[in-house]
Amino acid sequence: MTWLAAGDFVPPGVDDFFLPPIFGGVTKPMVLLVLSVVIIAAFFLVAASKLKIVPNRFQFAAESVYDFSRNSIAREQIGAKEFRPYVPLILAMFTFVLVNNLFGVIPILQFPTFAHIGFPIALSVFVVYPVYHLSGIRKHGIGKYLKYQLMPSGIPKPIYILLTPIEIFTKFFMNPITLAIRVFAAMFAGHLILLVFTLGGEYLLTEASGPLKPVSVLAWAFAIAMTFLEAFIQVIQAYIFALLTAGYIGAALAEDH
Repeated sequence: MTWLAAGDFVPPGVDDFFLPPIFGGVTKPMVLLVLSVVIIAAFFLVAASKLKIVPNRFQFAAESVYDFSRNSIAREQIGAKEFRPYVPLILAMFTFVLVNNLFGVIPILQFPTFAHIGFPIALSVFVVYPVYHLSGIRKHGIGKYLKYQLMPSGIPKPIYILLTPIEIFTKFFMNPITLAIRVFAAMFAGHLILLVFTLGGEYLLTEASGPLKPVSVLAWAFAIAMTFLEAFIQVIQAYIFALLTAGYIGAALAEDH
């Protein structure tokens, strides 16, 4: 990270998230993104290669992840009648975001991919956004779909003058942006906090003198505690991303709003 010649501590900032290319124009976050796909595919392929009636631990773990994505997220948010075609998408969203988030606390890797805003924006705008709008249009037709989305029933007609523009802005602009920002902000802030405590502890140990030197141990203790908290938040953020994705699809398919 950055240090002044005089030995003053310069806390980590945004620049520390822009890592130099490994080769060509390929950066570490790009490699981690591809690695996550390989890990997820290998995990489910290996688990499904030798299925048993009484599952071993590996098969049980894979089945638990699938069951959680299918029943606790997709079925609950989309509905029992229409959730099945969307289970693969919800499973993919949950596991993909989860693995990329957890990279932030894995030694050596130690970088949450979604701390770069471009990745969650791409996932939200180019995958989630078209899926839930096209699903609603396919079911209702574009006219009825726009009516359901922009003119909720049971509201006095004059209110639509104010409400409809808000609904347009929310459903067609803010939903994909806020979906991406939630996970990005959590990953960026969490990783930055870990950097502050870790590098601050190193600085106090190597550069400070007198009574400040033992404080480095306290800083590292906080870094360890924050690592466990960050891992918990990473799991929660993956769940929220998949949950909101399913929720948007369920709202698009609903007959009334």
